[in-house]
Amino acid sequence: MEANVVSAGRRFYAAGIIALGLQHFYNGDFVPVIVPSFPAWLPGQYFWTCVAGTGLVITGGAILVGKAARPAAVVLGSALLAVLVFRHIPGQLPKFRSLGAWTDAFKELTLSGGAFVAAASVRDPDRPRLDRGFLDFGCLALGITVAVFGVDHFLYTAFVASLVPTWIPGHVFWTYFCGVALIAAGVGMILRIRARLASGLLGSMIFAWLIVLHIPLAIRAPYGSNGNEWTSVYEALAFSGIAFILARLLPRRAASPN
Repeated sequence: MEANVVSAGRRFYAAGIIALGLQHFYNGDFVPVIVPSFPAWLPGQYFWTCVAGTGLVITGGAILVGKAARPAAVVLGSALLAVLVFRHIPGQLPKFRSLGAWTDAFKELTLSGGAFVAAASVRDPDRPRLDRGFLDFGCLALGITVAVFGVDHFLYTAFVASLVPTWIPGHVFWTYFCGVALIAAGVGMILRIRARLASGLLGSMIFAWLIVLHIPLAIRAPYGSNGNEWTSVYEALAFSGIAFILARLLPRRAASPN
């Protein structure tokens, strides 16, 4: 059972990465969650867009089929982390007071951490400490991101409530409820308090949103904001996969400092 959940989570993550890579070719431009802006001094934007898309498809494909999955995941995680440090963070520093402006940066952090989690899911018996480090980083990255997004539910209540499907009553209630759930899951993962349970519940919640919220929105507005709704579908699929892997591979209790 554990192996099946881990395998499914890894495939969810890989499928999300592949889809984000293919979006680069469909849009003819970088997907902002991957690369927020192209350096003005660097020529050949479309060429580098194709390079980024190809890289995502190849590494995601390797993770999906299990061929060289571990090195591919490490390369992917390292590349995404580098883009976060050298593109996302410098670009957002002038707007550091706006939490909402950091959304893509936190998503990039999570996708990077998710790649290392995927690497740890293909275990190397000779490097247990490295695998534990990969899991710790991925758990912290996802925990921070969902806790911040939970706070967003209270800062941008009207906007978040407008995303709740019309057939579901009590939009504001569900906005607050999900905000509390995200914060609780994030805190549990950051502090490693019932982190496996928090990850499992979080993965189930995000996957439910994928079905109930993100896919219907994407079908309704497939071309809006350069396909942003479909980007949200792929992100949610990847995030749920990360959470499902963590729910099975995290230690049952925090490791002793000794």
